[in-house]
Amino acid sequence: MRGVRLVDGKLHPPEAGWGDMVFVCVFPKAENKRKSDEQLENSTAKTKRMESKQKCSDLIVLGLPYKTTEQELREYFENFGEVLMAQVKKDLKTGQSKGFGFIRFGSSDSQGRVLSQRHMIDGRWCDVKIPNSKEGQMPYLNRKIFVGRCTEDMTSEDLCEYFNKFGEVTDVFIPKPFRAFAFVTFLEPEIAQNLCGEDHIIKGNSVHVSSAAPKSDSHSGPFGRGPGRIDPKVAANYGGHHHGGGNQKGYGCY
Repeated sequence: MRGVRLVDGKLHPPEAGWGDMVFVCVFPKAENKRKSDEQLENSTAKTKRMESKQKCSDLIVLGLPYKTTEQELREYFENFGEVLMAQVKKDLKTGQSKGFGFIRFGSSDSQGRVLSQRHMIDGRWCDVKIPNSKEGQMPYLNRKIFVGRCTEDMTSEDLCEYFNKFGEVTDVFIPKPFRAFAFVTFLEPEIAQNLCGEDHIIKGNSVHVSSAAPKSDSHSGPFGRGPGRIDPKVAANYGGHHHGGGNQKGYGCY
C-alpha cells in the first residue's frame, strides 16, 4: 500500500483497517511543490492559449481579381487546409465581382498561415485579413515585426534562422534596394508581440525589434493595398528610409 485517503484534514483507514502496520506522514519538499505549481500554471496558460486559438473567424480577401470565381478561390486556399466557406462578393445588379471575398477555415493553424503572408491569385497579389472585429471577438494581434539596424551582409536566411529560435517564422521581407531594415512574420502573434522593444545580436551586429503595425488601414505597408509607409523618423533611426512601392522582396521561410 502506498498511502491512505485524506479528506477534510482527516486520515481514513484502508479497507482492511489499520492493522499492525506503521504509517509515516511526510510533507512534499518545497522545491518539488514549486515545480508542481509551475507545471500547473504552465499547463493552465497553455490551455488558455489553445482555447483562444480554437475559433476561426471569417477572413476577408482583398485585391481579388474580378475574373476569379468562388471555385477558384476555394481551390487556391485549400492548399492551406480545409476550407469551410469561400465567397466572392458580387454586385447585385450586374453580377460582377466587387474585387474582394470571404473565406473560413476549419483549422486555426491554417488560418494563421494564411494571415501571415500575401497571396498570388490569378496573377495578382491579394491580402487576407480579419475584418474589423465585432463585439465579443478576440482582437487581432499583429504577427509581423520591424527589424531595424540591419547590415547589408544579413540575408533572409540569417534572419529566418535566428528568429526561428523564438517561434515559427513564416516570412521574411528585406526591402530592395537595401534600406537597413527588414520585416519578419511569425505564425504565432504572441511571439511577435513579446519580441517588440528588444535588441538582438545577429552576425555580431545589434538590431532593434519593434512593432510593424501600420498607422492606419489606408496605409497598410508592404502587405496592404495602400502604398505602405513607415514613419520617416523611425526609418532614419535605423539607418534607412522607406518609400512606398513594390520594391520589397519577400522570402518564404518554411
